[in-house]
Formats: sequence, C-alpha cells, structure tokens
Amino acid sequence: MRVHVADHPLITHKLTVLRDENTPSPTFRHLVSELMTLLAYEGTREVRVTPKEIQTPVTKTTGVRIAEPTPLIVPILRAGLGMLDGMTALLPTAEVGFLGMARNEETLEPYTYAERLPDDLHDRQCFVLDPMLATGGSLSAAIKYLFDRGAVDVTAICILGTPEGVARIEKDFGDHENLTVVLGAVDDGLDENGFIVPGLGDAGDRLYGTAE
Repeated sequence: MRVHVADHPLITHKLTVLRDENTPSPTFRHLVSELMTLLAYEGTREVRVTPKEIQTPVTKTTGVRIAEPTPLIVPILRAGLGMLDGMTALLPTAEVGFLGMARNEETLEPYTYAERLPDDLHDRQCFVLDPMLATGGSLSAAIKYLFDRGAVDVTAICILGTPEGVARIEKDFGDHENLTVVLGAVDDGLDENGFIVPGLGDAGDRLYGTAE
C-alpha cells in the first residue's frame, strides 16, 4: 500500500478556498472539479499503458495508449459525484461505475445502499473517488468491495484525509501491493462527532447547496 499526499501549492491554494465557509456552492463545485484534475494527475501515474506505433509528420515512432481493459472510475455517492468530471477530463475513455455508501452517524460504521458496477472486475484498474477520508470505514469497505469483485489495482483519491483514516486503511490493507491512496492534504483529525478538523464541512451539502 502506498499513501501519497499531493502537497502542490495550487492544490493547497484551492483547498484554502474550499475550506472557507463563505465559498458558495457553484464556486465550490467548480473548485472541486479543478482540484480533482490535479489530484487525478497524481493518481494516474501508474495507469496501465501499452505501446502504440504512430506516424508523425516526420517519421514513425512508438508512443503509448491506455491499456485494455480500460480503467473503471467509481465515485462513492453522493459527494464523489462532484469529483467525477475532473477525473474524466484526464481519462475520457474510462468506464464509470457507482457505489452508494453511507455512514451511520451513531456507530460511524459504513453500509452500502446502492451499486452499479460490472459483475466481474477481473484485471481491472479502479479509481475510487471520495472527497473525505474521515474514519476510513466507508473507503475501506469500498476498496474491499472492488478487490472482492476481482479488481487487480485500486487507487483511492480523496481531497482530505485524517491520521485516523489513513491508519484504518493501513490496518486493513497495509500489506496490499496494489493499493494507492492519494490525498490533497492530511488534516489534524476528527472531532467528537467524527467530522474532519479543520476540514471543509459536509462536502455533499456544500457541493449541492443543501447545507443549513
């Protein structure tokens, strides 16, 4: 398992605007998409490619193309949908599946309420999108779900993480060679309600304008 914190100045700048409680939903959505493209660049360093011979205006040469089967992008509903456009901007040929997971606010344990994925993920490279790695329960369950379906390589991309969340993923998958977690930042930790501090609030609410 690999953990990569993408501490690029542009990422930190956009995160600062996202954290601001005065940032309106339209701006928030736009920034999440932009930020996701930057994180996707980091997260796709190991995307599988195959050689491809082409003819340039000058001569023949060999480049690469995205390998088959194409990658599968899996946003975790609902907040993960806000990251999808930024990811597909870099991987427009990828397939998209969906995984609906929620957290019981009393036990903080995850449960699956919906899924739309291929039955067999044999030999597939999967990219999981979830804005917040808080306790790590939901992301861990999603990763296990994909590996159980046959995925050979999983990269999880999150805007924010916590030491507790990273520790949970390491506990569950620390010896897994084909798992990568890409984070925009690692925050201080969780408060008594399980929310990331300093965080940016509820990502789903801020994306879709339902915050109180």
